[in-house]
Amino acid sequence: MSTKSKRISAPISDRIFDVVVYAVVIMVVIVTLYPFLNVLALSLNDSTDSVRGGISIYPREFTWKNYEVIFSFSGLIQGFKISILRTIVGTLLGLLSASMLAYTLSRPDFQGRRFISIFLALTMYVSGGMIASYILIKELHMMGTFWVYVLPGMVSAFNVFIIRSFMDGIPYALQESAKLDGANDFTIYWRVILPMAKPALATIALFLAVGQWNSWFDTWLYNARSPELTTLQYELMKVLQSTTSGNGDYRNTNMTQVMASVSPESVKMAITIVVTVPILFVYPFLQRYFVQGMTLGAVKG
Repeated sequence: MSTKSKRISAPISDRIFDVVVYAVVIMVVIVTLYPFLNVLALSLNDSTDSVRGGISIYPREFTWKNYEVIFSFSGLIQGFKISILRTIVGTLLGLLSASMLAYTLSRPDFQGRRFISIFLALTMYVSGGMIASYILIKELHMMGTFWVYVLPGMVSAFNVFIIRSFMDGIPYALQESAKLDGANDFTIYWRVILPMAKPALATIALFLAVGQWNSWFDTWLYNARSPELTTLQYELMKVLQSTTSGNGDYRNTNMTQVMASVSPESVKMAITIVVTVPILFVYPFLQRYFVQGMTLGAVKG
């Protein structure tokens, strides 16, 4: 009887465990998605009706008015183009520079790797500050140029150390074997190390893309007088100032009439969706590399 009871109880315990796991996962999904769906509902709801409250995950009075107000501002399309361009260029150059430096520091035969590692670590704790950075950018004649978005932050010590720690786990014997086959250092980096470091590169690529996409302060500092180099986030910041304080750069007679039909809160929700949704499309392309990174080192049966 004891043997039979064990055979019967085992599947029941497995089912209970599965139910608990599914319940926890569903709760996590709900907690994660609800704030985003609530923001989306508020952005699609009539602003006058939203003041009453009670909006959950679907709009009570559906309207596109909030988005029409946002996209009626001049400069938004140009800012969208520049934001996409700086995200792509900044991510690619940041990945290339960080991975090349990380590969160099991961080489045990590189004599100066300890000194460079200490120097990089110091940059994470010691900084010249905003004034020194502004003077440096001005002296390098990068103000009013596109490259001010990319070059100053192209090499990040944090990113270098993350990629290096991953590359340290790659057997050095692979590099020695490639050298015996006649490969040079660049060939080893490009054809041996980078394909094996895709999970780490995908993680850093997401960090870089989100950072470039959300950045607006450097536009305000260096390119505020260059409308052709404006960014989406900077333009949306000016829209938000116009709707809340009435002192934004967009405030004029025509815009005053448009603003009268929406509330600042509804515009905030619409701006949040406009900024968030495009970067969400990057994640599906990197998801499989995240999965590979989680399963690295697993023992196959």
